Amino acid sequence: MSPTNPRILPYGTAAIAEAAALIRAGECVAVPTETVYGLAADATESRAVAGIYAAKGRPSFNPLIVHVPDLAAAERIAVFDPQARDLATRFWPGPLTLVLPVRPDAGIASLVTAGLDTIAIRVPRHRAMQALLEASGKPLAAPSANASGSISPTRAEHVAKSLAGRIPLVIDDGATPAGVESTIVMGNQILRPGPLTQAELFPGESRGPGLESDSPGDPGPRLSLGNGEGVIAPGQLDSHYAPSKPVRLNATEAKNGEYLIGFGPIHGTETLSATGDLTEAAANLFDTLHRADASDAPAIAVAPIPASGIGLAINDRLRRAAF
Repeated sequence: MSPTNPRILPYGTAAIAEAAALIRAGECVAVPTETVYGLAADATESRAVAGIYAAKGRPSFNPLIVHVPDLAAAERIAVFDPQARDLATRFWPGPLTLVLPVRPDAGIASLVTAGLDTIAIRVPRHRAMQALLEASGKPLAAPSANASGSISPTRAEHVAKSLAGRIPLVIDDGATPAGVESTIVMGNQILRPGPLTQAELFPGESRGPGLESDSPGDPGPRLSLGNGEGVIAPGQLDSHYAPSKPVRLNATEAKNGEYLIGFGPIHGTETLSATGDLTEAAANLFDTLHRADASDAPAIAVAPIPASGIGLAINDRLRRAAF
């Protein structure tokens, strides 16, 4: 492993081959997905998975998402009921993670599930992760490729800065398109909001209490269980996605030299979306937080974001960043 920064290789056959060789040797490599960059290792090898926890400084009670190439591969690892199979058929490959009972013969390292009898699993759409799954021939545990609790990476340079000296390789395939982590579902409950919304996942069903709000500045529901013993899926810790500076939410103007991140009619130092487009805002969120954190401003302020649709996921990440 490099004593300083990881190597960054552009996506291509050579980069995937080198990454797959590292995976087979028990190393971790960073690879883009359609959501954020992931830190991938062989999900069947305990020592490889331990390398993820070590690189991220991640609490061992926090489980990891396993990435597989298709539904058939997922069904060899997890037990699907009809509802889960319907969701997988409709949204895989894509930014949906399902929490399901793990099969006793799944062959997944116990560190991946943090001792739980369930597993978080998804089929990614991004070409780089799909290529790495094929080349390595392994299910890949892959949380976000950043130090635990810090801002999630949407570009290769974010990974290199956050995990300098901790991993050997980053595959660079540009900015990730979604910009926020996958939606996590268990049964008919959204455990972590993401690119796929309640209305898309469960059309025609009345929304659960607090799941959506049309009011700008409403942070939406607190879906995290908020403690180590209660965590049943990745991304549920209250303090997460956090810059090194204080973050103030629902700000309409900057105070005391804050770096104001605008949205819609509120113009800041820069904006997530000048037109109020929530999809654009989600794609820009972590990239903007990285720039704000690297600025000379002593603190960060963020304009109100409507807590509806993918705005629910944006508010979830911002609440944890400000916790």
